[in-house]
Amino acid sequence: MTVQTTVPVGGRVREGRTLAVVSAATMLALMNYNATFSTLAAMARDLNAGTAGQTWILGGIALGTAVLLLAVGGLADDHGRKRVFVAGAGTLAASSVVCAVAPTTTAFVVGRLLQGGATAALLAAGLGLIGHAFPAGPERARATGMWGAMLGLGIALGPEASAGLAEVAGWRAWYVAAAVASVALAAAAGAALRESRAEARRRADAAGVLTLGLGVAALLGAITLGRGGWARAEVLALLAAAVALLAAFVVVESRTREPLLDLRLLRRADFAVATGGAFVTGVAVIGLMSYLPTVVGRVLGAPPLLAGAVLTLWSGVAFVVSLQVRRLAAEGRHLIAAGLVLCALGDLALIGLSADWGWWRLVPGLVVSGAGSGLLNAALARMAVESVPPSRTAMGSGANNTARYIGASIGVAVVVAMATSGPSPTRGADVALAVCAAIALAGALAALAVRRGR
Repeated sequence: MTVQTTVPVGGRVREGRTLAVVSAATMLALMNYNATFSTLAAMARDLNAGTAGQTWILGGIALGTAVLLLAVGGLADDHGRKRVFVAGAGTLAASSVVCAVAPTTTAFVVGRLLQGGATAALLAAGLGLIGHAFPAGPERARATGMWGAMLGLGIALGPEASAGLAEVAGWRAWYVAAAVASVALAAAAGAALRESRAEARRRADAAGVLTLGLGVAALLGAITLGRGGWARAEVLALLAAAVALLAAFVVVESRTREPLLDLRLLRRADFAVATGGAFVTGVAVIGLMSYLPTVVGRVLGAPPLLAGAVLTLWSGVAFVVSLQVRRLAAEGRHLIAAGLVLCALGDLALIGLSADWGWWRLVPGLVVSGAGSGLLNAALARMAVESVPPSRTAMGSGANNTARYIGASIGVAVVVAMATSGPSPTRGADVALAVCAAIALAGALAALAVRRGR
């Protein structure tokens, strides 16, 4: 079997173990990522969290994940994907304990920030391991489809598992369970995975890591605080810092011989489509669906567990569709465009949500949007590793997921602002759905417009 680096991966059994461990880690990471959605009220009450505190409880893990994704992807390629993956599992266990015993909002948010870093390591190194283990072709399509399906399954199960455990033993029970699962994951990874890294180890791009990390942190910090008012001095200061630091990152990367992100990759059509598609997916799809259960709960008067079923139905369909994408012979950019169009159509089908609706009225839009998300999850995963050199698969994963999670943070802020600014929850929800549909359609057109030979 042809492999892509100096460290071979032998046999289908080894490949199967790699896929199983990475898939389990992806599901756990996404379950944990969304665990706060269904227990926020109880957490806020126990931790005495006000509006700002609740915002950080929801956004802390996104900040930690987005800041470190690209950096840990490069670290995994250069120093060992298995090593970074196991370290991520161990960090997720330790940070889950911090969350489980946190006495204050600040302590809990620190734990979530650390969980974000651990999530970044699992996602970037995990997809890098898959890219190394499975050569381009049908087997890689199957493996990346499974990885994408785990994103959907984790999103579906996370809020429900968290809410279910909270009913039995309180909201802290989820973090105890996550810590135990993470320890088991680290042990399984140590036993089942084989190490892989780039053939030539590069020097660490400290300036790139610093400017990108601080720039993304400033941007997401501004977005998080901006939900309480965009004209405040601290928000404007953070936005200015983000612009300056990200501009500095571009300058640094253009002048560094061994950059964290080779900006020349943006000239590759597939890399541009994969990164841009991930960003649009974050803004128009994840951002909307992260807040839609709250909108549905307010409009229909449903309890949190029932409102969370909206997310479960959407992501459950995404899970099923992702597993089948390998059967499609279309190019990646066509799959991304089709996925964004389906998400837009699903959004449009939900316009008009009102207290008079029965639950069955939500199903068509959620199913169509879920099918689009399934296409996107699988296609973006495959393009993330195929649009970069074989030795940089974890970096490709890191870049793709960085774009996705930055987009998701922006999307949540935009959707919340639109959904809460109208004269009624239904009117605000309609505006948010229409805007997200328009963004998704624009992203689909952009993906098709990028020429293959670029």
